[in-house]
Amino acid sequence: MVVGEVVADAEAVLELRAVQANGDLDDCLTYHHTPEHQRTYPDQHDYQLGA
Repeated sequence: MVVGEVVADAEAVLELRAVQANGDLDDCLTYHHTPEHQRTYPDQHDYQLGA
């Protein structure tokens, strides 16, 4: 591992800990997961549930 990668990984961990400590983890995850879900499943809202 290169030193720059270690620093970047450490910064990511610290940022995640700060978000969790502030109580914003759920909002943060929703903010990042919603666009990914919409990109991955763009037509999901068009489906009808059937039994």
